[in-house]
Amino acid sequence: MQNFIFDSHAHYDDEAFEEDRHQVIQSLQQKGVCNVINVGANLERSKDSIALAAQYPFIYAAVGIHPGDVKDAPADYQEQLEQLIKQPKVVAVGEIGLDYHYEDNAPRDVQIAFFETQLQLAVIIHDREAHADTMDLLKKYKPKGVVHCFSGSVEMAKEVIKLGMYIGLGGAVTFKNAKTPVAVAASIPLESMVLE
Repeated sequence: MQNFIFDSHAHYDDEAFEEDRHQVIQSLQQKGVCNVINVGANLERSKDSIALAAQYPFIYAAVGIHPGDVKDAPADYQEQLEQLIKQPKVVAVGEIGLDYHYEDNAPRDVQIAFFETQLQLAVIIHDREAHADTMDLLKKYKPKGVVHCFSGSVEMAKEVIKLGMYIGLGGAVTFKNAKTPVAVAASIPLESMVLE
C-alpha cells in the first residue's frame, strides 16, 4: 500500500493506548500513514510526545498547553515550553487555544493570556465556542499553523486561510447531521486543508 496519509493531529500518548500503543503505531504505516504529529496537551504529555517521536522515525511532536490544562500549568510553563521546542523532531506548538465550553476550565482571561504567550511560537490551535476571541488573536499575531478540528463558519475559515493558516478537519465532517463542517470542506481549497 502506498503511504500518503499525513496525520497532522494525533494523541497516541493518551492512556487509552496503554495496552496496545506499540501495535497500533506499528500498524499505521501498513494502513497508508506516512507521518504523524503527536500533539501534547500539557507539559507531561508534551514530553511523552517527544519520547514517541524519538522512538518512531515517522512520528513528530507538538508541544503546548491545551486550554483545559491551563489551570494546572506551573508558573514557569513558558520557560519549560521554550526548552521543549528545542528538542529534535518538535515541529509545532500545540495544542493551544481557547475553550469556553466547559465551566471548570480556567477563566477566559487566564486562557487568553496563555494562548497569547504560546501563540507567538508556532501553532496548532484549539478553538471551541471562542471564535471571536480566537480570530482577534490570530489577526493580531498572524501565526503560521493549523486551526485544529475546525468548528467555525465558512466565513471564518476563509479569514483563517487569508492569514496563511490551514484548516484541520476531523471526524465531525463525517457526522450525519454535520452541516457547517461539510460546508467548510466544500468551500475551501484542498491545499488549505489538513487531515486529523
